[in-house]
Amino acid sequence: MKFTLSWLKDHLETDASLAEICERLTMIGLEVEAVDDRAVFQPFTIARVLSAEKHPDANKLKVLSVEAGPEINGGKPLQIVCGAPNARAGLVGVLAVPGTYVPGIDTTLSVGRIRGVESHGMMCSERELELSDSHDGIIDLADDAPVGTKFADYADLADPVIEINLTPNRPDATGVAGIARDLAASGLGTLKTRAPEHIEGDGDCPVAVRVDSATCTGFALRQVSGLANGASPEWMQKRLRAIGLRPINALVDITNYVTFDRGRPLHVFDAARVAGDLAVRDARAGEEVLALDGRTYTLAEGMCVIADDNGVESIAGIIGGEQSGCDEMTTDVLIESALWEPKDIARTGRDLGIITDARYRFERGVDPAFMEPGLDLATRLVLDICGGTPSRRIVVAEATREPRSIPLPFGEVERLTGLTVTPDEQAAILKRLGFGVSSQGASASVTVPSWRPDVDGKADLVEEIMRLTGVETIEPQPLPAAASVNTRILTVPQIRDRAARRALATRGMVEAVNYSFIPEKHALAFGGGAEALKLENPISADMSDMRPSLLPGLIAAASRNAARGHGDTALFEVAAVYASDDPDGQKRVAGGVRRGTAVSTGAGRSWEANAPAVSVFEAKADAIAALEAAGAPVDRLMIEAPASDWYHPGRSGRIKLGPKVVLAEFGEFHPRTLRQLDAGGAFCGFEVFLDAIPEPKRKTTRTKPVLTLSPFQPVRRDFAFVVDAGVEALKLVRAAEGADRKLVGEVRVFDVFSGAALGEGKKSVAIEVTLNPADRTLTDEDLEAVSAKIVAQVEKASGGALRG
Repeated sequence: MKFTLSWLKDHLETDASLAEICERLTMIGLEVEAVDDRAVFQPFTIARVLSAEKHPDANKLKVLSVEAGPEINGGKPLQIVCGAPNARAGLVGVLAVPGTYVPGIDTTLSVGRIRGVESHGMMCSERELELSDSHDGIIDLADDAPVGTKFADYADLADPVIEINLTPNRPDATGVAGIARDLAASGLGTLKTRAPEHIEGDGDCPVAVRVDSATCTGFALRQVSGLANGASPEWMQKRLRAIGLRPINALVDITNYVTFDRGRPLHVFDAARVAGDLAVRDARAGEEVLALDGRTYTLAEGMCVIADDNGVESIAGIIGGEQSGCDEMTTDVLIESALWEPKDIARTGRDLGIITDARYRFERGVDPAFMEPGLDLATRLVLDICGGTPSRRIVVAEATREPRSIPLPFGEVERLTGLTVTPDEQAAILKRLGFGVSSQGASASVTVPSWRPDVDGKADLVEEIMRLTGVETIEPQPLPAAASVNTRILTVPQIRDRAARRALATRGMVEAVNYSFIPEKHALAFGGGAEALKLENPISADMSDMRPSLLPGLIAAASRNAARGHGDTALFEVAAVYASDDPDGQKRVAGGVRRGTAVSTGAGRSWEANAPAVSVFEAKADAIAALEAAGAPVDRLMIEAPASDWYHPGRSGRIKLGPKVVLAEFGEFHPRTLRQLDAGGAFCGFEVFLDAIPEPKRKTTRTKPVLTLSPFQPVRRDFAFVVDAGVEALKLVRAAEGADRKLVGEVRVFDVFSGAALGEGKKSVAIEVTLNPADRTLTDEDLEAVSAKIVAQVEKASGGALRG
C-alpha cells in the first residue's frame, strides 16, 4: 500500500515529521517497507532558453543557450544540444546539468559532444522525468516560472511516498483514511476525515439491476448524465503517478483515487455501451470477456459477472470489460459500488490469474457500511471534475448487518500481554479506533465497527490495545524456573530425524532437499503411480505424482551432478514418502544413494590402486549406521535377501526386526531401474523406515547401570561349519550367540570357503566366538561343554555340520 505524505495529511492533522510518522506506523503494526523522499527530482532546475540556433551539422538538432540562475555555472549561460521540436528562444523548461541522474532514461549525464558540438546537460521532457508518457517535446512551463529554483518545489514533486506492508487481516488499512485513523488513535495527530456528502439525485436511474448470485451481498448504482470526460486534475494525477498508477482519464482516475483514498473499489460503465438492464449472475462455462487490461478471459461456471443483453461486461469485484469502458467520448456513466463475498473473489482471481487493486481489497473484505457513501463520494468527484446530473441511486441485495458485540474483561490485557492498562485507558483506545464501548464494572461490551472484519474475539481487542499502547513498552520477563528437571522437548520422530541426519553426514554424505513430486515414470519404477497420489494441478509434467520413495529424487540429483562433472556423489535425505492418500500412508524415511567411487572412506582415484566402486556393502553400512543412530536394536537385527524389485536381486537385502517388521532396505540398483531413470554408472542406496523402529521403553531412572568388568581373561574359539551355499552367515552368528548368552560375547565371521572338496552346492563358514567368563577361569570341561552347545545350536539353525 503506497501513499504520499500530503495525501495522508488530507485525513490527519499533524505536525509530526516524516521519520516520526514512519516509526509510529511500524510500531502500530503497519510496517513501513520503503520511503521515497523524492530526492531524484532535487537536481532539476527551472531554466530559460535565451537562444535556439540551428545545429551546423544536423537538420533536426538545435544549439541552445540556456540560463539557469546564479547557482548554475556561476550564472553564465550553458550550451546545450537539443532535438525537441518545441525548443525555442524564450521557452522556460527543466534543466538537467552534467552529473544528474535522469530516471526516465536511466542515465547519469556527463558533458557530451553531439555532432561535433559540446552539450553541457539536457532540457527534459515529461517522460524523461517519469511524469507522463509524453515525449513530443521538452517541458514548456509558464513564462513567469521562477528561473533558477528547484523544479521539484515548483511542481510539488517533493512529496515523499510511503509504502507499508499490510497483513491480510487489515482491510481497513487499504485506504489512506484508515491509516490516518490508526495514527490519530495512537496519538499522532487528529483525524479530519469527513463523511461524504449525501447526494440524493434527480429522477430514476434508467438501468435496472437484477442480482442472481450469492457472491453479491450488496449492489448500488446510479447514472450521471451530461458529463465531459477529459483529463483529471493535476493534483489527482500527481498522486496517482506517485503510487505507481498511470492516469487515464477523469472517470477512471476518480475510481482509482477513491480505491486508495478510502479502500472502496468502484467501477464506471459507459451508459451508452450498456444494452438493457444489468444482471449480476454466475458465469456460464466458456463465456468470454475482453477485459480492460486488453486480455480475453474464458470464464468457468460459477464465477460471478455483471452482464447486460450483449453478454458479460465485467468480472465482478476484479476487473471491468473493454466493451463498456469509458473514454473521452463518454457523456453518460453508470457508477457501481458493490459488495462481494471475499472467498469467491479470491478464488476467481486466482483461477484467472488476475491481480488488481479491486481484487486485493475485496478478497480481504471492504467496509460494508461504506457502500452507499462510497457511491456518493465518487458521484461528488465526478460532478466537480466532469459535471453532469446524477440520478437517484438503486440499492439491491443489501443484507442487514448487525454490529458484532464482544465482551472484554479488562484483566485480559495484563493476563495476555503483561501490560498494565487501566480500564479507562482501554476504553479510550478502543473508542479512538471507532469501537463502541459500554463499561460494566470489571468488563465492557465492545461493539466492532463495520470496517474491522478481522476483530472476532476478546484476544483481538487485547491486540488492538497492545499495539496502540506500544509493543515496545512490554517489559521482558524471564521464564519461571521449573521446579524439577525438564522433560525432553523434542518428540521421538524429531529425535530420530536429527540423529539419522547426523549419522549419515558423519559418513561423508551430503544432505539433499528434493521436491515431494516426481515424474509418473519414476513413481512407477518404485512401486508408486497410484491414481490417488497424482496431483490435480502439477507445477510441471515432471512433478505429477507424490513420491513413493526418496530414491528416485536422489538418483536423479546424483545423475545431474554427474552430468556436470561430479560423478562421485553421496547424497541423503530425511523426509516423507507417500504410500496412499490416507493419513497413515505418509511415512518418515531416511534414504541415501552413493554413485561412482563415493565410498565412506573417500572418493576418487589413488596411486595405490584403482578406486573401488560403491557396492551393496556400503549401502548396508549406511543403513545400519542410520538405524543405530535412530535407536534401533542393532544387536537383534535380521538380514534377508532380496529387497524390493528396484534393487538388484543378488546384491540387495532387507533388514528386519523379527519375521514381520521391516526396518530398512539396501543394495545396488537393478539395471532396469537405472534405465527407467536415465541414470548410469555404479549406484547403491538404502532406505530406513524410521516410523517402523519401535519406541524405546521409558526407564524408571536415567541412572546408568553399574559397569562390571570381568577380571578373567577372555577365551576365543574357532568353529568351521559346512552348510548349503544359500545359507546366510548371519544365521550361524545368531545361533552361536544364543547358545549361552551369559558366556558368549562377540561372534565374528572370519572366513568363507567353497570348493570341490566340500561337495556340490556347499560352502564352509568359519566363525570366531569370544567367551567372557564372569566368576572363574574356564576349565577344559567348561570349554568342551559350551563348545558342544554352540555346535549343536548352529547345526540346528543352519542344517550344516561341523567341518572335520
